[in-house]
Amino acid sequence: MIDGHELTDADYAALAEFRYVLRQFLAFSERGAASCGLTPQQHQALLAIRAAAHANVSVGYVAERLNLKPHSATGLVDRLETLGLVTRRASPDDGRQALLELTQNAQTILRQLSETHREEIVRLRPMLAELLARVD
Repeated sequence: MIDGHELTDADYAALAEFRYVLRQFLAFSERGAASCGLTPQQHQALLAIRAAAHANVSVGYVAERLNLKPHSATGLVDRLETLGLVTRRASPDDGRQALLELTQNAQTILRQLSETHREEIVRLRPMLAELLARVD
């Protein structure tokens, strides 16, 4: 029941279509990441680091943004560092904390992925807007 109204067949159809379009986008994203030698989670971590509105990106921040446990985020960042995509530096405020930075190679890969993702979102925008209006 939504706002006191029973769900209709049209509501179920809109919700199913919305989930289908989201899954199509995720599959597109997964293929893009794989074409660059990344897992979807690695791509998402690079994007979270790059998109941070602050320069103090820690493993804890990555864990929060990717909804991971801290030890899982540490393993992910370790793998990114091994791939030469992330570097760690000591925090000037707290030497116990490592801050993350993307390498030039990571920035190049992420730029390529982000350009194609933005194009796909622009392509999907009319369909998503129509679906969101149907759910409303």
